[in-house]
Amino acid sequence: MTIAAIDPLQAKPRLQELIVIDVRTPGEYTDGHVPGALNIPLDQLDRALPDIRNAAERGEVLVVCASGVRSEKACMQLAEKGVHGVALSGGTGAWAAQGHELNRPLACEVKTAWSMDRQVRLTAGSLVLLGLALGEFGHPAFRLLSAGIAGGLVFSAATNTCGMAAMLGKLPCNRPRKADLDATLARLRSL
Repeated sequence: MTIAAIDPLQAKPRLQELIVIDVRTPGEYTDGHVPGALNIPLDQLDRALPDIRNAAERGEVLVVCASGVRSEKACMQLAEKGVHGVALSGGTGAWAAQGHELNRPLACEVKTAWSMDRQVRLTAGSLVLLGLALGEFGHPAFRLLSAGIAGGLVFSAATNTCGMAAMLGKLPCNRPRKADLDATLARLRSL
């Protein structure tokens, strides 16, 4: 299945007419998002489907993530349910690289959260160090943990997917509180 995508240069002048849905984690969203984007994390898309379907009847849905990978997955997921969505090519990374503004909530409006890539770097680095330390001071077989993490990082780069990010995304700090998603869906209904 081919997913429609538009470049940030094409999306920028149409931003007011598009319904922009950011499928990143709440922490990533607060680090900076396309102006007007509503945060509906990828793992909450099914819950939000009825409201997204209604919004899609009123305007074109632009789906955004960090690099474009999750937004393509979200568009496929929506397409399977009969909802058309368009992915932002290159995600917020490409948006910012082309000089477009990112909205960031005021520090007092949100709790501080780390971006997903920072969480993955911390977790991967910690596990590599743990494997090396346990291999040195415990049993040498613990070095396989470090090798496994290294292999996972290579696989992640080669496939442009990240299993560790998927697992970390399920942590409570990376999931929206029910009230946050409900408020977002209420905003989506009012568009």
